[in-house]
Amino acid sequence: MSSPKTKKETEVKAPENGLKASLDNTLRPKSWDEYVGQVNVKENLRILLTAAKERNHPPEHILFYGPPGLGKTTLAHLISKELTAQVRVTSGPAIEKVGDLAAILTNLGEGDILFIDEVHRLNKTIEEVLYPAMESGVIDIIIGKGPSARTIQLELPAFTLIAATTRIALLSSPLRSRFSGGTFRLNFYNQNEIEEILKRSSKILGVEVGDVAITEISKRSRFTPRVANYLLKRCRDFAQVNRKTLSKEQVNKALELLEIDELGLNASDKKILETIIIKFGGEPVGLSTLSAATSEETATIEEVNEPYLIQLGLLQRTPRGRIATEHAYKHLGYEVPENMQEKLL
Repeated sequence: MSSPKTKKETEVKAPENGLKASLDNTLRPKSWDEYVGQVNVKENLRILLTAAKERNHPPEHILFYGPPGLGKTTLAHLISKELTAQVRVTSGPAIEKVGDLAAILTNLGEGDILFIDEVHRLNKTIEEVLYPAMESGVIDIIIGKGPSARTIQLELPAFTLIAATTRIALLSSPLRSRFSGGTFRLNFYNQNEIEEILKRSSKILGVEVGDVAITEISKRSRFTPRVANYLLKRCRDFAQVNRKTLSKEQVNKALELLEIDELGLNASDKKILETIIIKFGGEPVGLSTLSAATSEETATIEEVNEPYLIQLGLLQRTPRGRIATEHAYKHLGYEVPENMQEKLL
């Protein structure tokens, strides 16, 4: 019988760089120089903030939109740091009643920033209260009910609303039009930008990782910093548990265990494509049918899986439904049908 391992052999070393409980916050860029990518958005913000500071007035309201994980929240924090202003963070679903919004707004200080994430999930009644606050700096509160009800108008200190959404189409037109500071779309990153982000994150995590391993992770990152950092952390864990250095081989083994292939497709992505190819013989499939066949919610397919599959050219939307492309057949190892072009029409 082999002797039990000593404490020295089994102990997992803690990071030496004083990481806090939340790794996501630790990896978040703390300055504009550390924020990689989104060059056009950063330049527009630089002009907006510089002009506001020269006028000694809070900047106008700003809206960020785009897929999740691209840095909308980080930009809000960088803006507050640039302005040396306090930022109050909330989200659309958290503001359930008019009183909730009133409490938040009346507690803002002069020049403060209010950041509302997932702003498209705000109740329409709350939106109506938000309009005068954004435009005129006042909030109307109705006290009482029926004939005895009266309205009190409270003046608010000058503040900047920064809103973020992953579904800008769900925002009402009146709300969208009130973001006079600018509406900025955040785009997916390229591989070089993701690699730069991963190198910075690996230093913060205290992980020694080579350029080849970084490239392997970046190729599977779905062009999204949040996903890239997630994969880096999981690869780090795998190498640590196996007492190995974070090499290309360890990265490939870790990602194989996570069921993520060389294009960044996960088990859910592949299930969607294989369901179209095998179960429906490659014929166009409607979203609700695809949802039932894969046991995935329609919103998940439409918002999480489809954008990436379409971007890679693996899935195509047609008037008759979703269809797997020739590239999808080849990637998954299936024979391409002879009537492939007809299916795509």
